[in-house]
Amino acid sequence: MKNHTNAVVNVIGHINPDTDSLCSAIAYAHLKRELTGQEYVARRAGQVNAESKFVLDYFHAELPDYVGDVRTQVMDIDVNRVVGVDAEISLKKAWTIMQEGMLQTLPIVNKDGVLQGLITIEDIAKSYMDVYDSRVIATANTPFCNLIETLDGELLRGDDQEKIHSGKCLIAAANPDLMESYIEKDDIVILGNRYESQLCAIEMGARCIIVCDGAQVSFTISRLAENHGCFIIKTPYDTFTASRLINQSIPIGFFMKQKSLVTFGLGEFLDDIRETMTKKRYRDFPVLDWNGKYFGMISRRSLLGARRKKVILVDHNEPTQSVDGIEEAQILEIIDHHRIGSIETMQPVYFRNQPLGCTATIIYQMYQECGVEIPQQIAGLLCSAILSDTLIFRSPTCTAIDRRSAEELAEIAGIVPEEYAEKMFQAGSDLSAKSEEEIFYQDFKKFVLGDITFGVGQINSMSAEELEAIKDRMLPYMQKALASHEVDMIFFMLTNIREESTEMLWEGTNAKELLAAAFALPQDIGQIVLQHTVSRKKQVIPAILNALQE
Repeated sequence: MKNHTNAVVNVIGHINPDTDSLCSAIAYAHLKRELTGQEYVARRAGQVNAESKFVLDYFHAELPDYVGDVRTQVMDIDVNRVVGVDAEISLKKAWTIMQEGMLQTLPIVNKDGVLQGLITIEDIAKSYMDVYDSRVIATANTPFCNLIETLDGELLRGDDQEKIHSGKCLIAAANPDLMESYIEKDDIVILGNRYESQLCAIEMGARCIIVCDGAQVSFTISRLAENHGCFIIKTPYDTFTASRLINQSIPIGFFMKQKSLVTFGLGEFLDDIRETMTKKRYRDFPVLDWNGKYFGMISRRSLLGARRKKVILVDHNEPTQSVDGIEEAQILEIIDHHRIGSIETMQPVYFRNQPLGCTATIIYQMYQECGVEIPQQIAGLLCSAILSDTLIFRSPTCTAIDRRSAEELAEIAGIVPEEYAEKMFQAGSDLSAKSEEEIFYQDFKKFVLGDITFGVGQINSMSAEELEAIKDRMLPYMQKALASHEVDMIFFMLTNIREESTEMLWEGTNAKELLAAAFALPQDIGQIVLQHTVSRKKQVIPAILNALQE
């Protein structure tokens, strides 16, 4: 049996998710589930900011699970769900299991499912060829039940759960007088139906007599064995066959490999395990689950059937803004309202990009187009996203469609847009308990033009005093942020929603000169405050890109 975990489609927004990115992912995953009945799951590619947390809590929506990398993992390949076996099963039983399952390697686990070792076809073959002394059955602590199973026997006297700890194994082919000279206490004696031989073995302290050819055991021998604590096993095999088979009763734990086992976890990336698999000559490798317990087996051939993770991108379409490993994922759809960047796909995809103020507006349209009823919770999330992205309809990116959509969604959600948005922005702008790093990356995106890479962060607030306090904290942090990114310049927008203005902070060579050129300001300007500017997407980024091109 093999696992198939790749049926899930991840609906995911950009890194450092804002309210639109998060809510659009949740709403679109819900729409796709309603339309297809398949497993579409919203994910997030970063920490949730205070504003988004307020929205999720207000509408009692679950926080999507975090995913930091969508490269192919072990769980994305066919893991052969080979059932683990107990270390005490016999070599014969292990061989039967492997032949029936066409297995080359058998995992050995304890009662808690923890991997103890591995045994291969080669190990079993080697156990047959190697020469072991006559005490190997005792050395291996072989359970009596293994002897019974291997010899297709019947236990006439004794407890099959007991184990053999001492004594040797021998064939009683001589007459009783000679037998007395080589049978010792706790020995296992293979013999025939001769009463004298059976009696002698018991009286010499044998731990077990194995009676061959299905011979009957007399009442007297049975009672005598009981009095001496001697086991009696009856087998249909002759003495030669029984002696040849008996070592197959040894527990596989005696032969298993248990040191320096090479294992892989379900979450490990294929890029990381390929090299290890190439260096090792093993045919199969055990896989452990998220709790470190045995899960299944994979081989080098398993990698050939690796399935790339399936993703739908919402609210972005540039690799620099996407989750790590996006180049290895199978992108199925892109739903966005930003400029079209440099993302590439391996095959044609459904790409919907509209010049609207919010991705949530597009998704609301898709609900209407598909005739799918919008639950109150989803309506609240979509409305919140529009109010957030359009700054309560103040952003120049806001269109009549955005406003109408938000008003219709607000009615379904049971909220008054302006009143609700005030609470939402107040929750989002309360950054007193946040670190400088958390504030900076609350809404941060990278952009690329030719050889130039720059990053732009943004904070929105209803309070000029709060923005001034944030400015005092961000100015010294900007240098650290620049050093931690492979970017040429970093900018930070302090946006006052009430006044519809933005103060720009900057760091990096020629960053100030670029801003001055982008917004036609004097080169020696000390403070840059852009009036009637609130949109990074429509007002700030295009101006910077135009200045770079010039």
